[in-house]
Amino acid sequence: MSFPNFSDPQRFYETSRPIVIGCYIVAFVLAVIGIYMGFFVTPIDYRQGNSYRIIFIHIPCAWMSLFTYLMMAFYTIWALITKSKMAPVFAVAMAPTGAIMGFIALFTGSMWGRPTWGTYWVWDARLTSMLILFFLYLGYIALHTAFDDWRKADRAAAVIAIVGALNVPIIYFSVRWWNTLHQGASITTHGTSMETTMFYTVLTMVAAMWIYCTGAIVRRARTVVLERYRREPWARAAAAKEA
Repeated sequence: MSFPNFSDPQRFYETSRPIVIGCYIVAFVLAVIGIYMGFFVTPIDYRQGNSYRIIFIHIPCAWMSLFTYLMMAFYTIWALITKSKMAPVFAVAMAPTGAIMGFIALFTGSMWGRPTWGTYWVWDARLTSMLILFFLYLGYIALHTAFDDWRKADRAAAVIAIVGALNVPIIYFSVRWWNTLHQGASITTHGTSMETTMFYTVLTMVAAMWIYCTGAIVRRARTVVLERYRREPWARAAAAKEA
């Protein structure tokens, strides 16, 4: 089996399927371990009780939403500079996964906010900037699908991807720059304020979500490649085989 070629569309499509399968399997195993640890191993929080356990979903999804957008912007810039065939494919493939992660982060945050703050939503700097990020994802997807020519769509949507990336550091530093209701970061480069088992459970779920997103993005990239090069003989043969 050849190692996947991430620069050539045909070679990428023909060799990347095992990545998708492998990522889904590993992500599932890690998620089962993480969920078990989150519900049956980690202790009850002395302030929030059991309601805090939603962080094992909330934090990984929020992190992946931010990271995916930064990577989407990176691949967009890389495509504009190098004229790479696969860079815009990955950028397009990342948008739906990033949007889903953002939605889950917002939803779980609201569920966590109700018992903690007494309300599902406040126009807090962190929440508002995260909501803007979600809308940026939707805007990127909508603008890209508005064009019949995917080359024009890549260039048009690039504006949203690049400009929107400025919102990511705003989200991250919002709890430092403004007096917000949202709590500060529990995990930093200087350490963590979490109890040990809570910390490792979060890391396990982050790993699970990271690997799942990788598999989902590669799977979506395979679909985008097949759509873009559907007139090529190899793509027609691959589509016929999939059917």
